[in-house]
Amino acid sequence: MQNLIDPAILFFAFGLLAGAVRSNLEIPPQISRFLSLYLLMALGLKGGFALAVSGLTSEVATSLACAVALAFIVPACGYLLLRRYLPGFDAAAIAATYGSVSAVTFITTIQYLESRGVAFGGHMAAAMALMESPAIIMAVLFANTLRQRGAVPLGGGTAALGGPAGGFSLRKVLHESFTDGAQLLLLGAMLVGIITGEAGKHAMQPFSGDLFKGMLAFFLLDMGLLAARNLRELKGVPRWLLLYALAGPLCHAVLALALASAVGLGAGNATLLMVLAGSASYIAVPAVLRYAIPEARPSMYLGMSLGITFPFNILFGIPLYAGIAHFLLA
Repeated sequence: MQNLIDPAILFFAFGLLAGAVRSNLEIPPQISRFLSLYLLMALGLKGGFALAVSGLTSEVATSLACAVALAFIVPACGYLLLRRYLPGFDAAAIAATYGSVSAVTFITTIQYLESRGVAFGGHMAAAMALMESPAIIMAVLFANTLRQRGAVPLGGGTAALGGPAGGFSLRKVLHESFTDGAQLLLLGAMLVGIITGEAGKHAMQPFSGDLFKGMLAFFLLDMGLLAARNLRELKGVPRWLLLYALAGPLCHAVLALALASAVGLGAGNATLLMVLAGSASYIAVPAVLRYAIPEARPSMYLGMSLGITFPFNILFGIPLYAGIAHFLLA
């Protein structure tokens, strides 16, 4: 319950309410984009400053290895399960969406842990960056395999490899996955933080520290509005798939907890690993999927991730994961 009276979370709930009653309250796209870039830059700086103090330790390497392992295991298992009940392209798209990560959920968890004095490693921001792309690449490979088998005849001038005739390029998808501007900003800010260290932390405190909470609250207001509007996209989605939007992330989080416990991660890092595994992408992955797997239905993968999983994690998932990790690992 304490999480629900946090100002940032309350602004998210307010955005959900405003969107549900079809208010004309709206955050201009340019401002929303700025807020997301600010949060990633501030997160990268915080992680870099922390790494400048701790250095590259065995726990850092272990945490990053766990993150990469989850980035491949989660989408692979998701696809194998969903392929039994859904068309292959939809299964690949949903597996990619839930195999990737939500930066906003991660940033909200960082703020949650900081407000409660829970220690965690700044390197977990790098773990988030590492977990974003593998699911996209795997989904593209799954989709190409389906096309080569002739799983779905593509008409209307589409090429054998999907998308507009002659327009699909695996190289382009891979390039976009690894050079995404938001991801590069996060890693670049982290590098700046490592180089500048304590002096940089002191100089950037008004930017990356004092403003952070207010900016996060403003951005979560916008995300609440967006999540409420995406709920309307779920009308034609099977009910069992809506259940997957809750049960799937919980299972992924349990897998992350087991992995964290096996390698001896602390409660803070384990919480962040659980959040990363239990979140779903609603920005980076859907943007690539619309181009790379046009056969998949966006109402499914985007509606599920933004309409169900994201609100659940923000309101209930974060304190749940943190509580379990603290109980078992602290």
